[in-house]
Amino acid sequence: MNSFDSTYHDLCKEILEVGNTRDDRTATGTISKFGHQMRFDLSKGFPLLTTKKVSFKLIATELIWFIRGDTNLRYLLQYNNNIWNEWAFENYINSSSYNGPDMTNFGHRAQTDSAFRDVYKAEMESFKSKILNDDAFMAKFGDLGNVYGKQWRNWIGPNGEVIDQLKNVIEQLKNNPNSRRHIISAWNPAEIDSMALPPCHTLFQFYVEDHQLSCQLYQRSADVFLGVPFNIASYALLTHLIARECGYEVGEFVHTIGDAHIYSNHIDAIQTQLKRTSYSAPELIIHSNRSIFDIEYEDLEIKNYQSHPSIKAPIAV
Repeated sequence: MNSFDSTYHDLCKEILEVGNTRDDRTATGTISKFGHQMRFDLSKGFPLLTTKKVSFKLIATELIWFIRGDTNLRYLLQYNNNIWNEWAFENYINSSSYNGPDMTNFGHRAQTDSAFRDVYKAEMESFKSKILNDDAFMAKFGDLGNVYGKQWRNWIGPNGEVIDQLKNVIEQLKNNPNSRRHIISAWNPAEIDSMALPPCHTLFQFYVEDHQLSCQLYQRSADVFLGVPFNIASYALLTHLIARECGYEVGEFVHTIGDAHIYSNHIDAIQTQLKRTSYSAPELIIHSNRSIFDIEYEDLEIKNYQSHPSIKAPIAV
């Protein structure tokens, strides 16, 4: 078992063994553990899990979306990245502009009612098409509010000034690497209510030692089966990009989690994954000298990625 998959599997096992059964906002139910930390040595490869297939394309395009300060679905959908669709779709169907079939509680109903599932899929495809092709509709219903990209690149200060946290931290890392203030926060209490989903990965900090850049993420809430494999790879990729921008090698990614939970309808999927053995970790290749602010998905490559098949599970909205 490679060290990345092994560390993730240990988290899953621990939650199943000692976790608490809890109700949650989505009414799905979880097994939860409060407080867990994982460490990933990025010099040993790229931590894209191999005991199930994880889409690097989805991870990379979402991260680029954050880096650009974008909060609208269109860029993601141009890469067939659908991981934020449900939250924007929910805002649309709850608006006065929507006059289609009843979509109440669509997440749960689509799992249990095959006839409704077909109707829901048709409505979602129509919604996505409008986001991609109708500028007015995209502007009104494609935006997810003041989510990650807005906070990273366009935090509004007390006097109305724009604070570009990402740009500022990169400059600090170049000019004052020993500082203990290399921090970016996505948790903005003044704007939580204007976000489609309050940030789960809330704050991250960088640390330079021996010309290596490490990153620690604090994640308040972690969907261990669907979300955490993405979060691990996303912040590893971010660490690589910022290290390259600043002229450093990569060190560790440290993942600290508050509420680490497995949804009740993900337990069978987790058990399937835990029965698998891993392959060797892949390698990240960056085929560009472009700045992190101009990087394109096409500049990135995951080399030698071998994995078991993906495992499907419903998302809790």
